[in-house]
Amino acid sequence: MSCNLTCQEANAERCQFQTNPVFVAVYSVVCITGITLNVMALTVFFCCTKSRSHTIVYMTNLAIADLLLVCTLPLRIHYHLGFQGLSQKVCEVAGVILLANMYGSILLLTCVSLDRCMAVCFPMSSRVREGRKKAPVVCLGIWMLTIGASLQSYLANTNANTRNQTTCFNSIPKYAFKLSTLASSLTIGFGIPLIIMVLCSCGLVHAVTKSTAAQMSGLIDNCKIQRMVSINLAIFLCCFLPYHVMLVVIYSYNNKIIPCPVLSAYYYALMVTCLNAILDPLAYYFTTETFRKNVEIDTVRRMLPMKNVSSDGNTRSRAPVST
Repeated sequence: MSCNLTCQEANAERCQFQTNPVFVAVYSVVCITGITLNVMALTVFFCCTKSRSHTIVYMTNLAIADLLLVCTLPLRIHYHLGFQGLSQKVCEVAGVILLANMYGSILLLTCVSLDRCMAVCFPMSSRVREGRKKAPVVCLGIWMLTIGASLQSYLANTNANTRNQTTCFNSIPKYAFKLSTLASSLTIGFGIPLIIMVLCSCGLVHAVTKSTAAQMSGLIDNCKIQRMVSINLAIFLCCFLPYHVMLVVIYSYNNKIIPCPVLSAYYYALMVTCLNAILDPLAYYFTTETFRKNVEIDTVRRMLPMKNVSSDGNTRSRAPVST
């Protein structure tokens, strides 16, 4: 059966995904936990960290992006509780922020992996050092690219809203029906960053494993590095792969009615991307030597001075790669 965008909008409304306790529960947990963790991370980055490494620049921007996202989640909670009153423009702004956060996070996480790899694999290269100094410029470019691309996608959604009704967060991703937009999302927005992350992770593990100086000094825990890299890749895939798979599935229903289970899977995949806002702090900030050291010095040591003094040597002797 042939079905244009107007038909797809009517079908999405028929499926009725507005009132959903699972969405309410997950978005509430992500909102509360995400605000707490990312505010804590930004406090350490801005107030407690004396040295501003290039990786910290990327992590700071990542925390800001995650914080912006979780601040829009109360709108989604309000909507999925069944309340009315949200204007279509407010919903579209929240959608722009979610898309910008998702692709901004993907690119920033890629930059973190690339920066770590370059620092470990080419520590003496002056060209690499000069390139790493451009971290603020790279972050600015990422913000401009992701916001611009997200605005373009949602402007296309607005123009395609032929029924002129408020669908809010129950709308379909109309940009997924445009092959050029879908192709750029799958390649530039996800595929290429994933390849870079895998290559950088393999390069980082290989460099640390083959480093004779690192093995003899005992300052680097190989198992810890491998675990860190594996967790980072797993989080990246778990958060972002389902969404991009569902975009391809939705595109396959071009000019056909999308079944309600497929739309439901898309909305759940979109919800999973928001988990990135609480997994980033746990996987990246709280596992770095710089972050943990500042938290210990500024908080834990004041409460348990004797315990921290006795364990300080062990912490330094098995530290991960400094970032």
